[in-house]
Amino acid sequence: MSNVITHFPGHGTIYEERYLEGKAEGKTEGRAEEGASFILRVLEKRGIPVPEDIRDRITSCTDLDTLTLWFDRSLTASTAEELFVEDSADQV
Repeated sequence: MSNVITHFPGHGTIYEERYLEGKAEGKTEGRAEEGASFILRVLEKRGIPVPEDIRDRITSCTDLDTLTLWFDRSLTASTAEELFVEDSADQV
């Protein structure tokens, strides 16, 4: 008779925890990529040129709060550089 160990979901095994951490990280990365894409699309549709260094800064950002702030700013900015301007009205 062999001892068979089964691991059912929800039992908090190390394997399960690592798997779920990786899955959560993947979702966050996907949301960040999507957010960056939306920012660049808004700027493009508004006819605002985006220099390569700014494009790189936007696409390399992984902070969802920052991307949300930049997206909001992309709706009214006159230049791509305005996404990064510190404004006391934006701070809580």
